[in-house]
Amino acid sequence: MQAYEFNSVVESEGIIHIPQQYLENLSSPVKVILLSNGKATNFKNKKFSAISLETKGFKFNRDEANER
Repeated sequence: MQAYEFNSVVESEGIIHIPQQYLENLSSPVKVILLSNGKATNFKNKKFSAISLETKGFKFNRDEANER
């Protein structure tokens, strides 16, 4: 597997252009990994739920936990 790194802009309908210098060496299929420099802003639709744990009778030993 060969890796290529380049910067690009996502155009309308999700199109990303691959530089010509890399196209010559590519064949199908390819694996695409996207890393965005922008911050994620789509958290408005996410819902987080709290969990409840029963801890009655639980003994915590800090020294034992730090040994792990």
